[in-house]
Amino acid sequence: MSRKHHHVAVLVLEGAKPLDVGIPAQVFSNRPSMPYELRVCGAAPGPVTGGEGLSYHVAEGLEAFEHADTIFIPGYREPATTEPPAAVVSALTAAHERGTRLAAISTGAFALAATGLLDGKRATTHWHYTKALAERHPRVRVDENVLFVDEGDVLTSAGAASGIDLCLHLVRRDHGVGLSNHVARRLVAAPYRSGGQAQYVPRSVPEPLGDLFASTREWALAHLAEPLTLEELARNARVSARTFSRRFVEDTGYTPMQWVLRARVDLARELLERTDLGVEQIADRVGLGTGANLRLHFHRILGTSPTEYRHTFSA
Repeated sequence: MSRKHHHVAVLVLEGAKPLDVGIPAQVFSNRPSMPYELRVCGAAPGPVTGGEGLSYHVAEGLEAFEHADTIFIPGYREPATTEPPAAVVSALTAAHERGTRLAAISTGAFALAATGLLDGKRATTHWHYTKALAERHPRVRVDENVLFVDEGDVLTSAGAASGIDLCLHLVRRDHGVGLSNHVARRLVAAPYRSGGQAQYVPRSVPEPLGDLFASTREWALAHLAEPLTLEELARNARVSARTFSRRFVEDTGYTPMQWVLRARVDLARELLERTDLGVEQIADRVGLGTGANLRLHFHRILGTSPTEYRHTFSA
Protein backbone atom coordinates (compact mmCIF):
# COMPACT_ATOMS: atom_id res chain seq x y z
CA MET A 1 0.00 0.00 0.00
CA SER A 2 1.43 3.38 -1.04
CA ARG A 3 2.73 5.59 1.71
CA LYS A 4 1.37 8.67 -0.07
CA HIS A 5 -1.78 7.89 -1.97
CA HIS A 6 -4.29 5.96 0.10
CA HIS A 7 -7.57 7.77 -0.52
CA VAL A 8 -10.17 7.83 2.26
CA ALA A 9 -13.78 8.96 1.77
CA VAL A 10 -16.09 9.71 4.69
CA LEU A 11 -19.77 9.39 3.77
CA VAL A 12 -22.14 11.79 5.55
CA LEU A 13 -25.71 10.50 5.55
CA GLU A 14 -28.86 12.23 6.80
CA GLY A 15 -28.80 12.29 10.60
CA ALA A 16 -25.06 11.67 10.73
CA LYS A 17 -23.62 11.78 14.24
CA PRO A 18 -20.97 14.51 14.62
CA LEU A 19 -18.47 12.43 16.57
CA ASP A 20 -18.75 9.53 14.13
CA VAL A 21 -18.02 11.86 11.22
CA GLY A 22 -15.25 13.69 13.04
CA ILE A 23 -13.25 10.63 14.13
CA PRO A 24 -12.14 9.37 10.68
CA ALA A 25 -11.85 12.96 9.47
CA GLN A 26 -9.40 13.65 12.30
CA VAL A 27 -7.46 10.38 12.08
CA PHE A 28 -6.99 10.45 8.30
CA SER A 29 -6.69 14.22 7.99
CA ASN A 30 -4.72 15.74 5.14
CA ARG A 31 -1.41 16.56 6.81
CA PRO A 32 2.25 15.93 5.91
CA SER A 33 2.70 13.24 8.56
CA MET A 34 -0.17 11.12 7.24
CA PRO A 35 0.04 8.86 4.13
CA TYR A 36 -3.65 9.36 3.43
CA GLU A 37 -5.76 11.77 1.40
CA LEU A 38 -9.19 12.55 2.82
CA ARG A 39 -12.49 13.51 1.21
CA VAL A 40 -15.84 14.08 2.89
CA CYS A 41 -18.87 13.41 0.73
CA GLY A 42 -22.62 12.84 0.84
CA ALA A 43 -25.27 11.15 -1.24
CA ALA A 44 -25.14 14.37 -3.26
CA PRO A 45 -23.19 17.65 -2.98
CA GLY A 46 -24.70 20.28 -0.74
CA PRO A 47 -26.21 20.53 2.76
CA VAL A 48 -26.88 17.42 4.85
CA THR A 49 -28.94 17.53 8.03
CA GLY A 50 -27.01 15.85 10.82
CA GLY A 51 -27.78 14.77 14.34
CA GLU A 52 -27.58 16.85 17.53
CA GLY A 53 -28.76 20.00 15.72
CA LEU A 54 -25.75 20.15 13.40
CA SER A 55 -25.71 20.35 9.62
CA TYR A 56 -22.94 19.61 7.15
CA HIS A 57 -22.09 21.05 3.76
CA VAL A 58 -20.31 18.51 1.59
CA ALA A 59 -18.63 19.50 -1.65
CA GLU A 60 -18.82 16.08 -3.29
CA GLY A 61 -21.37 13.38 -3.89
CA LEU A 62 -20.95 9.66 -4.47
CA GLU A 63 -18.45 10.28 -7.26
CA ALA A 64 -15.89 10.61 -4.44
CA PHE A 65 -16.06 6.80 -4.16
CA GLU A 66 -14.50 6.31 -7.59
CA HIS A 67 -10.93 6.78 -6.38
CA ALA A 68 -11.38 5.78 -2.73
CA ASP A 69 -9.34 2.97 -1.24
CA THR A 70 -11.32 3.09 2.02
CA ILE A 71 -14.84 4.40 2.61
CA PHE A 72 -16.08 5.20 6.10
CA ILE A 73 -19.79 5.11 6.90
CA PRO A 74 -20.36 7.06 10.14
CA GLY A 75 -23.34 6.34 12.34
CA TYR A 76 -26.64 8.12 11.84
CA ARG A 77 -29.94 8.62 13.64
CA GLU A 78 -32.89 6.19 13.50
CA PRO A 79 -31.01 3.38 11.71
CA ALA A 80 -33.52 0.71 12.69
CA THR A 81 -36.44 2.49 11.01
CA THR A 82 -34.86 4.16 7.98
CA GLU A 83 -33.30 2.68 4.87
CA PRO A 84 -30.17 4.22 3.34
CA PRO A 85 -30.78 5.70 -0.11
CA ALA A 86 -30.71 3.11 -2.88
CA ALA A 87 -28.05 5.12 -4.70
CA VAL A 88 -25.80 4.91 -1.63
CA VAL A 89 -26.27 1.14 -1.33
CA SER A 90 -25.47 0.69 -5.03
CA ALA A 91 -22.42 2.94 -4.85
CA LEU A 92 -21.04 1.13 -1.80
CA THR A 93 -21.56 -2.24 -3.50
CA ALA A 94 -19.86 -1.06 -6.69
CA ALA A 95 -16.94 0.38 -4.72
CA HIS A 96 -16.48 -2.91 -2.87
CA GLU A 97 -16.47 -4.78 -6.18
CA ARG A 98 -13.61 -2.50 -7.30
CA GLY A 99 -11.64 -3.54 -4.22
CA THR A 100 -12.46 -0.64 -1.93
CA ARG A 101 -12.39 -1.32 1.81
CA LEU A 102 -15.62 -0.39 3.65
CA ALA A 103 -15.65 0.54 7.33
CA ALA A 104 -18.74 1.43 9.36
CA ILE A 105 -18.72 3.31 12.65
CA SER A 106 -21.52 2.63 15.13
CA THR A 107 -24.93 2.61 13.41
CA GLY A 108 -23.27 3.02 10.03
CA ALA A 109 -23.31 -0.79 10.18
CA PHE A 110 -26.99 -0.67 9.15
CA ALA A 111 -26.11 1.02 5.84
CA LEU A 112 -23.27 -1.43 5.28
CA ALA A 113 -25.54 -4.38 6.09
CA ALA A 114 -28.08 -3.11 3.55
CA THR A 115 -25.55 -3.92 0.80
CA GLY A 116 -25.56 -7.60 1.79
CA LEU A 117 -21.78 -7.49 2.20
CA LEU A 118 -22.04 -8.41 5.88
CA ASP A 119 -24.16 -11.51 5.26
CA GLY A 120 -22.53 -14.53 6.86
CA LYS A 121 -19.89 -12.35 8.51
CA ARG A 122 -19.32 -11.04 12.01
CA ALA A 123 -20.21 -7.41 12.63
CA THR A 124 -20.96 -5.07 15.50
CA THR A 125 -22.61 -1.75 16.19
CA HIS A 126 -23.48 0.37 19.22
CA TRP A 127 -24.73 -1.91 22.02
CA HIS A 128 -28.10 -0.14 22.04
CA TYR A 129 -28.71 -1.29 18.45
CA THR A 130 -27.19 -4.78 18.31
CA LYS A 131 -30.53 -6.56 18.66
CA ALA A 132 -32.13 -4.29 16.06
CA LEU A 133 -29.29 -5.00 13.63
CA ALA A 134 -29.65 -8.75 14.18
CA GLU A 135 -33.42 -8.59 13.66
CA ARG A 136 -33.23 -6.43 10.55
CA HIS A 137 -30.36 -8.36 9.00
CA PRO A 138 -30.60 -11.92 10.35
CA ARG A 139 -27.83 -13.23 8.09
CA VAL A 140 -25.30 -10.98 9.83
CA ARG A 141 -23.53 -12.58 12.80
CA VAL A 142 -23.84 -9.69 15.24
CA ASP A 143 -21.27 -9.62 18.05
CA GLU A 144 -22.47 -7.27 20.76
CA ASN A 145 -19.34 -7.36 22.91
CA VAL A 146 -16.40 -6.31 20.72
CA LEU A 147 -15.14 -2.78 20.07
CA PHE A 148 -14.69 -3.51 16.37
CA VAL A 149 -14.74 -6.39 13.89
CA ASP A 150 -12.24 -6.77 11.05
CA GLU A 151 -13.50 -9.04 8.27
CA GLY A 152 -10.78 -7.98 5.87
CA ASP A 153 -12.49 -5.74 3.34
CA VAL A 154 -15.52 -4.91 5.51
CA LEU A 155 -15.13 -3.62 9.05
CA THR A 156 -17.55 -2.42 11.72
CA SER A 157 -17.15 -0.75 15.08
CA ALA A 158 -19.21 -0.27 18.22
CA GLY A 159 -20.54 3.10 19.33
CA ALA A 160 -18.90 6.50 19.20
CA ALA A 161 -15.37 6.33 20.62
CA SER A 162 -14.95 2.78 19.29
CA GLY A 163 -14.52 4.49 15.95
CA ILE A 164 -11.13 5.64 17.23
CA ASP A 165 -10.21 2.02 17.98
CA LEU A 166 -11.25 1.01 14.47
CA CYS A 167 -9.35 3.85 12.78
CA LEU A 168 -6.18 3.22 14.79
CA HIS A 169 -6.49 -0.48 13.93
CA LEU A 170 -6.58 0.38 10.22
CA VAL A 171 -3.58 2.68 10.49
CA ARG A 172 -1.76 -0.08 12.36
CA ARG A 173 -2.78 -2.61 9.70
CA ASP A 174 -1.75 -0.33 6.84
CA HIS A 175 1.47 1.15 8.17
CA GLY A 176 2.43 -0.48 11.45
CA VAL A 177 2.47 0.30 15.14
CA GLY A 178 4.73 3.34 14.88
CA LEU A 179 2.33 5.45 12.83
CA SER A 180 -0.67 4.19 14.81
CA ASN A 181 0.98 5.28 18.07
CA HIS A 182 1.84 8.64 16.51
CA VAL A 183 -1.83 9.20 15.62
CA ALA A 184 -2.97 8.06 19.06
CA ARG A 185 -0.68 10.61 20.72
CA ARG A 186 -2.05 13.34 18.46
CA LEU A 187 -5.58 12.39 19.45
CA VAL A 188 -4.63 11.94 23.13
CA ALA A 189 -6.17 8.47 22.88
CA ALA A 190 -5.17 5.00 24.01
CA PRO A 191 -3.34 3.21 21.17
CA TYR A 192 -5.17 0.03 22.09
CA ARG A 193 -8.07 -0.62 24.46
CA SER A 194 -8.58 -4.03 26.02
CA GLY A 195 -11.96 -5.64 26.41
CA GLY A 196 -15.14 -5.16 24.46
CA GLN A 197 -18.14 -2.84 24.66
CA ALA A 198 -20.09 -5.11 27.01
CA GLN A 199 -18.39 -3.39 29.93
CA TYR A 200 -20.05 -0.12 28.84
CA VAL A 201 -23.58 -1.52 28.81
CA PRO A 202 -25.29 -0.28 32.01
CA ARG A 203 -26.62 -3.72 32.98
CA SER A 204 -25.70 -7.29 32.10
CA VAL A 205 -29.10 -8.70 32.98
CA PRO A 206 -31.79 -7.93 30.39
CA GLU A 207 -34.65 -5.63 31.12
CA PRO A 208 -37.73 -7.78 31.85
CA LEU A 209 -40.26 -8.01 29.04
CA GLY A 210 -43.16 -8.17 31.48
CA ASP A 211 -44.17 -8.85 35.06
CA LEU A 212 -43.74 -12.62 34.81
CA PHE A 213 -41.77 -13.84 37.85
CA ALA A 214 -40.92 -10.24 38.78
CA SER A 215 -41.22 -10.97 42.49
CA THR A 216 -38.92 -13.99 42.15
CA ARG A 217 -36.35 -11.89 40.33
CA GLU A 218 -36.51 -9.31 43.10
CA TRP A 219 -36.11 -12.05 45.69
CA ALA A 220 -33.12 -13.49 43.83
CA LEU A 221 -31.44 -10.07 43.64
CA ALA A 222 -31.72 -9.79 47.43
CA HIS A 223 -30.18 -13.25 47.94
CA LEU A 224 -27.32 -13.32 45.43
CA ALA A 225 -24.75 -14.03 48.15
CA GLU A 226 -26.55 -17.28 48.96
CA PRO A 227 -26.50 -20.53 46.95
CA LEU A 228 -29.31 -20.26 44.42
CA THR A 229 -30.56 -23.21 42.41
CA LEU A 230 -33.18 -23.61 39.72
CA GLU A 231 -35.31 -25.57 42.17
CA GLU A 232 -35.17 -22.80 44.79
CA LEU A 233 -36.17 -20.16 42.23
CA ALA A 234 -39.04 -22.30 40.97
CA ARG A 235 -40.17 -22.96 44.53
CA ASN A 236 -40.27 -19.22 45.18
CA ALA A 237 -42.30 -18.73 41.98
CA ARG A 238 -44.62 -21.61 42.99
CA VAL A 239 -44.29 -23.48 39.70
CA SER A 240 -42.37 -26.55 38.59
CA ALA A 241 -38.71 -26.15 37.70
CA ARG A 242 -39.46 -27.11 34.11
CA THR A 243 -42.24 -24.54 33.73
CA PHE A 244 -40.20 -21.86 35.48
CA SER A 245 -37.19 -22.44 33.23
CA ARG A 246 -39.22 -22.41 30.01
CA ARG A 247 -41.24 -19.31 30.81
CA PHE A 248 -38.22 -17.49 32.26
CA VAL A 249 -36.35 -17.91 28.97
CA GLU A 250 -39.38 -16.63 27.07
CA ASP A 251 -39.50 -13.53 29.30
CA THR A 252 -35.79 -12.62 29.53
CA GLY A 253 -33.94 -14.47 26.79
CA TYR A 254 -31.75 -16.21 29.39
CA THR A 255 -32.05 -19.36 31.43
CA PRO A 256 -32.66 -18.70 35.15
CA MET A 257 -29.08 -19.58 36.10
CA GLN A 258 -27.63 -17.47 33.28
CA TRP A 259 -29.69 -14.57 34.57
CA VAL A 260 -28.48 -15.14 38.15
CA LEU A 261 -24.87 -15.22 36.96
CA ARG A 262 -25.27 -11.93 35.11
CA ALA A 263 -27.00 -10.39 38.12
CA ARG A 264 -24.03 -11.43 40.26
CA VAL A 265 -21.63 -9.87 37.77
CA ASP A 266 -23.71 -6.67 37.81
CA LEU A 267 -23.48 -6.54 41.60
CA ALA A 268 -19.74 -7.13 41.35
CA ARG A 269 -19.49 -4.22 38.91
CA GLU A 270 -21.29 -1.97 41.38
CA LEU A 271 -18.99 -2.99 44.23
CA LEU A 272 -15.89 -2.48 42.07
CA GLU A 273 -17.08 1.01 41.16
CA ARG A 274 -18.25 2.15 44.60
CA THR A 275 -16.13 0.33 47.19
CA ASP A 276 -12.53 -0.53 47.97
CA LEU A 277 -13.32 -4.21 48.61
CA GLY A 278 -10.85 -6.71 47.19
CA VAL A 279 -11.75 -9.12 44.44
CA GLU A 280 -11.98 -12.07 46.86
CA GLN A 281 -14.31 -10.13 49.17
CA ILE A 282 -16.51 -9.09 46.27
CA ALA A 283 -16.64 -12.66 44.94
CA ASP A 284 -17.92 -13.81 48.32
CA ARG A 285 -20.51 -11.03 48.59
CA VAL A 286 -22.02 -11.71 45.16
CA GLY A 287 -22.17 -15.47 45.55
CA LEU A 288 -19.35 -16.42 43.17
CA GLY A 289 -17.19 -17.92 45.90
CA THR A 290 -13.64 -17.19 44.82
CA GLY A 291 -11.76 -14.45 43.05
CA ALA A 292 -10.79 -16.90 40.31
CA ASN A 293 -14.45 -17.70 39.68
CA LEU A 294 -15.35 -14.02 39.57
CA ARG A 295 -12.52 -13.28 37.13
CA LEU A 296 -13.62 -16.16 34.89
CA HIS A 297 -17.25 -15.07 34.61
CA PHE A 298 -16.43 -11.37 34.56
CA HIS A 299 -14.18 -11.84 31.54
CA ARG A 300 -16.64 -14.18 29.83
CA ILE A 301 -19.51 -11.69 30.13
CA LEU A 302 -17.76 -8.32 29.96
CA GLY A 303 -14.57 -9.13 28.08
CA THR A 304 -12.31 -7.58 30.70
CA SER A 305 -10.95 -8.28 34.18
CA PRO A 306 -12.30 -6.93 37.49
CA THR A 307 -9.03 -5.00 37.98
CA GLU A 308 -9.21 -3.37 34.54
CA TYR A 309 -12.88 -2.59 35.07
CA ARG A 310 -12.19 -0.90 38.40
CA HIS A 311 -9.36 1.08 36.84
CA THR A 312 -11.71 2.32 34.13
CA PHE A 313 -14.91 2.99 36.06
CA SER A 314 -14.16 3.55 39.73
CA ALA A 315 -14.65 7.04 41.08
